[in-house]
Amino acid sequence: MKQILIKNAYIISMNKRREIFNNGSILIEGNIIKAIGKVEQNLIERDAEIYDAKGKIILPGFVNTHVHLSQQLGRGIADDVDLLTWLRERVWPYESNFDYEASLISSTACCAEMIKSGVTTFLEAGGQYVEAMAEAVRTMGLRAGLSKSVMDQGEGLPSNWVKTADEELNVQKELFDKYHNTADGRIKIWFGLRTIFNNSDDLIIKTKKMADELETGIHMHIAEIAAENSFIEETRGNSTVEHLHKLGALGKNLLAVHTVWLTDREIDLFRLYDVKVSHNPAAAMKVVLGFARIPEMLEKGLKVSIGTDGAPSNNRMDMMREMYLTSLIHKGRTLNPKVLPAEEVLEMATINGAKCALLDKEIGSLEIGKKADLVILNPNSLHSLPLHDPVANIVYTMSSENVESTICDGKWLMKERTLLVIDEQDLLEKVKEKSIEIKERANINLPNRFPIVEIL
Repeated sequence: MKQILIKNAYIISMNKRREIFNNGSILIEGNIIKAIGKVEQNLIERDAEIYDAKGKIILPGFVNTHVHLSQQLGRGIADDVDLLTWLRERVWPYESNFDYEASLISSTACCAEMIKSGVTTFLEAGGQYVEAMAEAVRTMGLRAGLSKSVMDQGEGLPSNWVKTADEELNVQKELFDKYHNTADGRIKIWFGLRTIFNNSDDLIIKTKKMADELETGIHMHIAEIAAENSFIEETRGNSTVEHLHKLGALGKNLLAVHTVWLTDREIDLFRLYDVKVSHNPAAAMKVVLGFARIPEMLEKGLKVSIGTDGAPSNNRMDMMREMYLTSLIHKGRTLNPKVLPAEEVLEMATINGAKCALLDKEIGSLEIGKKADLVILNPNSLHSLPLHDPVANIVYTMSSENVESTICDGKWLMKERTLLVIDEQDLLEKVKEKSIEIKERANINLPNRFPIVEIL
């Protein structure tokens, strides 16, 4: 198995003791970390690749716990509108006009952007062409939990998305059988529940049962907007979380996304059932969902991670930016500068993300025996120097521009800002061409914000 030795780095391990190895080294053998900190010479083989990371920072690859691969080509089609307009008049018409090729290009482009911002693992919230997502993940070398966008009822659904609960469950089981643990184990198949607006009780109950039997996760938007709780109270008698509790759907394999509108009791229910949470600060502000009570959740011991959401709602797949926003939003909301300090935010983006992905035994920290998923940051830029407090600088000053190299499963995906898994320029041309094609097919016409003068 090929070895890679990265030496002379400032290594932030995120292990249980949160050790930092100054001027440390990390030895990768195959896809596993063989040694870290001080690497004995007798462990290094003659033909090992040696990479000098002097002056650079190594940390675990980021875990983006909520992203929509199939929405990447829709960046810019749904800005400055409310959520239901965003969903029913822009994004659903757009996505429902996808074909396999469009989904593949969109998924590949999204993976590429994540690699360039230091993401090595992500959880996909659901599209219609999971096969195309899987192909993109295989090609791009990332680690992922993929799920289908699952809906069996609700207003505004495109006609080609109308399915029964059993039809949706059967398709997901077929996807699980075909793709789970493929791509050298990097691909996991999760079960999707898009939102309680669009999920019947029958679908929710059966999804929970099947996910438990197959020991996989469930990805669901929960308590996203105030109108969601109001709607569920009117139609089913309780708020979203209370109703999921009544159905027996809360559990350790449920990833609750957004969770903006939770009561104290509902936070306690999440703690009781070990429900995982994905916090998406940029999307929550941009689509005006509100401010999730993340400090309160963390104080009660919930496992809270960070996600970017999709391109039409964020509009960037930039985990560095999300960390920055996460800390600032909640300091401002609580008027407490000590809320969500840099080290806690970094935990959310790494080891907490791994826990939410149900993969913390394999990833999320740099330790002997874990998968070699890591990112190399170069702090040598005007916007991130001086480096008095490296952990704080990562959260408060650095951006995706500082992500110099990304390694997943022991393989270089990006090295010194060059993508090694795909021709980036060719991908950009495909993105430009296919995005226009889908927009025209979906008949989405955006207003001109300023007068346009055509020069002939």
